[in-house]
Parts: sequence; C-alpha cells; structure tokens
Amino acid sequence: MSPGDGASGGGEGEYGGVGQTRTRLPDRAGDVYGGARRGRSSSRSLVTVVGVVVLLIAAIAFANRGGDSSSDGKSDDKAGAAPTAATGTRPVRSTPGSIPSGYPQNEQGAQSAAANYAVALGSTGMFGANERHAIVNAVYAPAVAAARQSDLDKAYSSEKFLTNIGLNKDGTAPSGENFVSRIIPVGTKITKYSSKNAVVELWYTSLFGLSGENSTNPVSESWYTTTYQLTWINDDWKVTDFTQKDGPVPVGRDQKASTADDMTKAVEEYGGFTYAR
Repeated sequence: MSPGDGASGGGEGEYGGVGQTRTRLPDRAGDVYGGARRGRSSSRSLVTVVGVVVLLIAAIAFANRGGDSSSDGKSDDKAGAAPTAATGTRPVRSTPGSIPSGYPQNEQGAQSAAANYAVALGSTGMFGANERHAIVNAVYAPAVAAARQSDLDKAYSSEKFLTNIGLNKDGTAPSGENFVSRIIPVGTKITKYSSKNAVVELWYTSLFGLSGENSTNPVSESWYTTTYQLTWINDDWKVTDFTQKDGPVPVGRDQKASTADDMTKAVEEYGGFTYAR
C-alpha cells in the first residue's frame, strides 16, 4: 500500500478518461436481435416499435431524475444506499491527462471529488517528486498541502520503503518489470454534509505490485475504505484529512492468476476513468 496517501493504487499517468455507450436498435421490428424474421403484419410491428420507444424514453427520464434533494445542503439522517443513476448534471470539468476539478457544490460533487482524488493519490505518479507535488497541490486544501507534501516526500523517498516494494532508489521499476499502482472505486457514501464541509467514504479495490518474469512482488489485489474530509474552497472540493481501514473484502473466486506478460499488457492498454456519482 502506498504510504500516507489514503489510497493504494491508481492510474498510470492519466487520471481520467471519457467513454461513450452506443445502443443498437433492432434492424427490423419484431426481432430484438436484428435478425431476418418478419412480423405477421406491419401494424403489429409498428405497435411494437412504438412501445419500445416509449419504454426507452420513460427509462431515460427515470434514470435522469433524482439528486435534487442533495443540492440544498441537507443530508438524510438515515444512512442508506445512495442511488447510482445519472443525475443529468455534468459532474466535473476535466481534460485528458489531468486531475479532474471544478466539482459542483453538492453531495454528488463531493463524492465525485473523493473518488477522483483517490485515484490520483494512489497512482504511480506519487512515486516521482514533480508529479507527486502536482497531485498534492491539486487534491489538498492550500492550508494543509504544504505539510502533506513534506510528509509524503519523506515517505516516498525512503530507500527502505522503495526496496521493500521492489523499486529502485529513484522510485522506478527494475529493468524488465512494470510498476502497477491503481485503484478502482466501487462506491461512495456521504456521512456528513453541509455547503462548506463534507465527509465521504470511498470503498475501492487496489492493484499494486510489479509485473515481470522476475518480479518478487507480483501485482496483487486489496480492498479498503477511506474516509475523506473535504472542504469547499476556491469554488471546489479539496481534501483536508482522511482515515483508512481494510475491507469490506469479497470472497475470491477460483480463477487462475494471469501471467506477468498478460498483466503488463492489461495495465498498459486499459486506461482509467473519470469517476462521478
């Protein structure tokens, strides 16, 4: 686990990505798989198509509603499962290769900030001084950034720590090996909220280690929950403190571990995401 960052793993180089989902409608009415079957009558086919369109519109409207109650600065007294449906509000401003910023001043914005900041804090970028400083200044509130940067510099420059995880003294991976440090948020939960402060719990899984034929620290999976304290400052959410604990940890399936070559290719070819509530 990466020291003092509140996250154990992250994206390699880029912290966000943009994906698009495309829905393919049936080529012909009456066959949801787009095959060659025809309906018995054109009127029945027309009714079927209209029915599907109406249901689709209703589903989209239902998915895009919600989130209104969180924008008034109040949170429910009961801690329950938060809806994961899209709110219809643009969650964050970001550019490829940068840490997302400019979150809305509401519960969803705080949760999105916590998830994306954790990805950055758990990335391989934390093992290089220049990139680490940029991450800390982007994630932490100005009042605590300097102190956190000093602590993290000491931790990440520790020769003992770097040796224990299999890295060179300068924080790079040995020749022929690829360093993996990436986290994948699973869910977020608001435990306290006001227009100026928020407490967000982030549950995530972590990939950490070295992929390579001679690696003595192969890439492994871990599960954690980190609680972030956020404050609203300079028109954005920033971290002021955090605590971390293990789990919840699911039961592992009986799956064969991938080869070092397959793991290296996966990390290099599959980019990360911009996470949003």
